[in-house]
Amino acid sequence: MNDSVSTPRPTDRPVVRLKPKADARQIRHGHPWVYANDLVTDRRTRALVPGTLAVLEDANRVPMALVAVTPDSGIIARVLDRDIAARLDLTWFETRLARALALRETLFDTPFYRLIHAEADGFPGVVIDRFGDTCVIQPNAAWAEAHLEVLTRALVQVTGVANVLKNASGRARGLEGLDDVPTVLHGVAPDTAVPVEMNGATYMADLLGGQKTGLFFDQRPNHAFAARLVQPVAPVAPGARVLDVFSHVGGFALAALAQGAGSALAVDGSAPALDLANQGAAASGVADRFATRQGDAFETLAALATEGETYDLVICDPPSFAPSKKAMEPGLRAYERLARLAAPLVAPGGYLVLCSCSHAVDLSRFRKACGRGIGRGLDKTGREAQLIHTGFAGADHPQLIQLAESGYLKALFFRL
Repeated sequence: MNDSVSTPRPTDRPVVRLKPKADARQIRHGHPWVYANDLVTDRRTRALVPGTLAVLEDANRVPMALVAVTPDSGIIARVLDRDIAARLDLTWFETRLARALALRETLFDTPFYRLIHAEADGFPGVVIDRFGDTCVIQPNAAWAEAHLEVLTRALVQVTGVANVLKNASGRARGLEGLDDVPTVLHGVAPDTAVPVEMNGATYMADLLGGQKTGLFFDQRPNHAFAARLVQPVAPVAPGARVLDVFSHVGGFALAALAQGAGSALAVDGSAPALDLANQGAAASGVADRFATRQGDAFETLAALATEGETYDLVICDPPSFAPSKKAMEPGLRAYERLARLAAPLVAPGGYLVLCSCSHAVDLSRFRKACGRGIGRGLDKTGREAQLIHTGFAGADHPQLIQLAESGYLKALFFRL
């Protein structure tokens, strides 16, 4: 195997150049992306194969970084290394993987976590989640797809996992011109869903056929905080009722049941996800207190209100309503509508948790949209809302301080 995966000598690499009006300081100060409107895109640059390694120069032809170029992408270049002579060989991958692994082993007692969080761990566009002796890679950038063989070899070497799978779902891969076919890169795929213990509950993760990599590790601390609100020692009475909307495989609901909630209803549009949630409830020993309801979230919230239902804890954790800046305004309206429908279902003195994983919507805009929605939902009741906590992704999802998008997850906890 060629560890360098045909990486050319530095002198052989093509050169791409920033436009005179582009902010070169932003790149020098650590920003990992070059946008298409900031780069000179002549015929030679447009002809580059997606994922090509190139030397990025500023407008004065001063070399700045080694980048991976995808000519048709809005993010036309991703910074891989400040050393323009760097070789993407086995050592390069092992060094970065070992650094990321050291952090996770400090944070967690069991090998279930996000191992690589894209740019924040030095792997632009790459996500790797670990499930015991299996790792699932989402190579969402063309350069990573081109280097999958050496990345897989380094991953096995550094972590000692027996299996490595490729998850090819996700909008980002399409933007990079990549396929959507999942693959076993090393070892074998598990025959059944993998049990993952978190916050006292057991979740079942489908590593090849499930959403994303099979489980959302990012919500782990927010699951834990929400579960505290239904413990018998909390202000909410024992036997608290929980409604978990966009529940996926039981996220917030199973964590709440593990901490003493009286009952939980999980709502999701995916029948396979709810089947895994039921399996998780059984594995957690809480099946008798757990129920599911398949359907559109907005329609289900309206129906539950018509049925006169109320809950001590309501959580809405939707998929991204604003995956791009163009979708921001419609996304904000969707978040507001969700808050408006959910708020009346919260019993007096209960809690509402509203989440967003849209990197295009910052915390301030999200909070304002939720506030408007809650206000409209409670308009005729005289009730008020207190924001008691703001949660983010867990520490295995570090943020690159120069890239606001890496801090995508927001979770707002309200007492109504």
